[in-house]
Amino acid sequence: MNKYITLLLVLITSWSWSQELNCNVVVNAQLTGNENVQVFKTLERQLTEFVNNTQWTDKSFKAQERIDCSMVITIDDYDTDLFQASIQVQSSRPVYGSTYGSPVYNFNDKDFNFQYLEFQNFVFNPTQFESNLISVITFHVYMILGLDADTFTEKGGDPYYKQAQTILNYSQQNNAKGWKLEDGQQTRFVLIDNILSPTFKEFREVMYTYHRNGLDEMSNNAKEGKQSIINSIDKLKEMQRRRPNSFLMRVFFDAKADEVQQIFSGGPNVNVAELISTLTRLAPMHSSKWRDIKF
Repeated sequence: MNKYITLLLVLITSWSWSQELNCNVVVNAQLTGNENVQVFKTLERQLTEFVNNTQWTDKSFKAQERIDCSMVITIDDYDTDLFQASIQVQSSRPVYGSTYGSPVYNFNDKDFNFQYLEFQNFVFNPTQFESNLISVITFHVYMILGLDADTFTEKGGDPYYKQAQTILNYSQQNNAKGWKLEDGQQTRFVLIDNILSPTFKEFREVMYTYHRNGLDEMSNNAKEGKQSIINSIDKLKEMQRRRPNSFLMRVFFDAKADEVQQIFSGGPNVNVAELISTLTRLAPMHSSKWRDIKF
């Protein structure tokens, strides 16, 4: 009997470690004036279970290794089973030797219209289109996984980006916006296309060096860690020269602007004059934050 109990515990433990995400899913329907309608609560619950209980990779994640993230879906309007919405996706990763979670992904996807019938089954097929709802959610799941992996290992996100690209390719048969080149300059198409393009190779290089050589080293030597972050950001100047005002530059600083400002406004002194000048050229939309760097 004890042998069977032990086996059951092992199976339960293995299953509980297999999921990769610790995702807070929120469906906000206030703009519809009917936020208490049951369908919104059901959608929120189903998506929470779908994202957190699906095994997205072939790797085993311990409970403490799951990626903290959130998906906030704002419903603008709906008619029966048709929903007009946007989705804000964010994720963070732990910093070595601290309790701090560093923001990694912060993407406001405004092209998120979908069809949903209450209690419909959510099925993800890695190679086949199911619905725009499933495609958008799973695309962002794999972007979360890819960006997180890039912060720990050089080009560690490759398999996840390739899956995100596969989702994009088969979702183009759908008429929903965000999947095609002609849909705009700040879309899912542009995001994955740029990340996989050699034109923007510095973005992924910086995602690794900023976190591994910078943030993760600050618990050992805060000054050296801060200098490594400066060196990492400096690499983005080459990407800026090659492609000024790129979408990926915005993606990087949408996640990192507050963090950079806070890092260099305290702790051991480093020379930040050149850094502030660089930041102002790379991300002028955050100039007010760069002016707040006092060191």
